[in-house]
Amino acid sequence: MTTKLTWHGHATLGLETGGYQLVIDPFFSGNPAADITADAVQADFLLVSHGHGDHVGDAAAIAKRTGATIISNFEIASWFGAQGVEKTHGQHQGGGHQHPFGYLKLTLALHGSMLPDGSNGGNPCGFLLTTNDGHKLYFAQDTGLFGDMKLIGEEGLDLAILPIGDNYTMGPDDALRAIKLLEPKFVIPIHYNTWDLLAQDANVWKEHVERETQTKVIVLKPGESFSI
Repeated sequence: MTTKLTWHGHATLGLETGGYQLVIDPFFSGNPAADITADAVQADFLLVSHGHGDHVGDAAAIAKRTGATIISNFEIASWFGAQGVEKTHGQHQGGGHQHPFGYLKLTLALHGSMLPDGSNGGNPCGFLLTTNDGHKLYFAQDTGLFGDMKLIGEEGLDLAILPIGDNYTMGPDDALRAIKLLEPKFVIPIHYNTWDLLAQDANVWKEHVERETQTKVIVLKPGESFSI
């Protein structure tokens, strides 16, 4: 069974696995790096890592149009329910649940999470997904480096998705340190080059990572995909 991941620019990702379509942090409207518009997105599930506008993005509109279930922390899931989203599922850091597409656990993330209207967004998170065919994928999303990434790496990761943009998240140097803790087979960089403040050369980073670790770096352009 193939699991296919597509980068849509910034921290927005599409994932096809086991016949289900997922979108992580669906920020299309106002995203200068996006390769498609929000009204073209199809989804069965939407994963929202924290409350900032460039991650909450178009989630409510997509969910209402497609009938997708929004999965996030309890506070954000409840907030979406109050926005008229019919199907939500709240979890919390360290908690896992068997969804139709696989077993999803919310992980620690070092970041903020206030929602666009100023509401409490709970704690930010990453996602550790074990697909139904046994692949392990870690979506760090917006975070700084933290030592417990080593514990996540002990799961035996096939793929890690890490931010490298710096300023709001890990930069290239800390992302390299994260890979040494996580030891994934493959890594895809995200959350960079959306705006000048996040400008990074992912190919230079790739050279550093592959020189110092056994991890293979997959540099995608918005709209490109990688399958495992």
